[in-house]
Amino acid sequence: MTQAASRQWVNSGPGSVLPGLLLAALIAALAFGLRHIPGIGVLSPLILAILIGMAFHNLIGTPAIARPGTSFSVKRVLRAGIILLGLQLTAQQVIAVGGIGGALIVATLLATFAFTTWLGRMLRVEAGLTQLIAAGSSICGASAVIATNTVTRARDEDVAYAVACVTIFGSLSMVLMPLVGGLLDMGPHAFGLWTGASIHEIAQVVAAAYARGQEAGEFGTIAKLTRVMMLAPMVLGLGVLASRRLRRDGGEADRAVPPVPWFVLGFVAMVGLASTGWVPEATVHVTTDITQFLLATALAAMGLETDMRKLAEEGLRPALLGAGAWVFISLFSLALILFLA
Repeated sequence: MTQAASRQWVNSGPGSVLPGLLLAALIAALAFGLRHIPGIGVLSPLILAILIGMAFHNLIGTPAIARPGTSFSVKRVLRAGIILLGLQLTAQQVIAVGGIGGALIVATLLATFAFTTWLGRMLRVEAGLTQLIAAGSSICGASAVIATNTVTRARDEDVAYAVACVTIFGSLSMVLMPLVGGLLDMGPHAFGLWTGASIHEIAQVVAAAYARGQEAGEFGTIAKLTRVMMLAPMVLGLGVLASRRLRRDGGEADRAVPPVPWFVLGFVAMVGLASTGWVPEATVHVTTDITQFLLATALAAMGLETDMRKLAEEGLRPALLGAGAWVFISLFSLALILFLA
């Protein structure tokens, strides 16, 4: 092996990944610690991680030595987290929602994604960013944004913008929905279904649904987890569409690897494993914490690669898109629930 080849092997080996991976993991750990502070705990560790990462990058600067590790975290650590996310879901939970509830969730998801895509074109928002906001709004917030980005391959600034949108508007839902549910005198089943079908983040759903009682909280959580299960077919579908675009474009694109995220099959396999009941109850909290930590590490790495100046260049139109998606999913799901009640 030549000296040049030796240096190339060292630079591409695990050692080059370690500094950035450790930095992202430390930020994730800090995010988990901060959630215990009153007032900050309303934000999930995922949101805190990307905010801290962005602050570090834009105020201090991400060291060049950390770049390989942040790239590794955004790609490999992210995929591991999404696969483990499947352990939080079971087929039995979907059955508990019922046929009507399941159909309502699917209809709301598809309608919101279609509406957001259309509104993005009307507002002339870049297609990749539109898909990220659509996925985050219609499925499960930050987790859906970063999973969808494995297909859209948008800029880190776009990912940060989409995460910011679903965080802000999901937080508004968390505060406003219990008030609206009280004014409309919604029962626990109906209110839980509304929160689970429309609020972006799982933590936000839990906070909003349990504000109306234990029964509403439990059903809202189950409805939300059922909605999260739609992440796999949605991302696979987007991958197939992206693959077709590559073939249609011709030239070099014909020889490109289709961007179908096969790691999503690992997600589905974990759902199947959780559904068998073979996973010990005592390990559920451990695997959930590990999953959240891996996703927080990936988001911290994204923050460490996000330039706020580029984020500001996006302007207000993506924010209007996020607001439109939030209003649509909230009112559309509420209308369906009131109609079916």
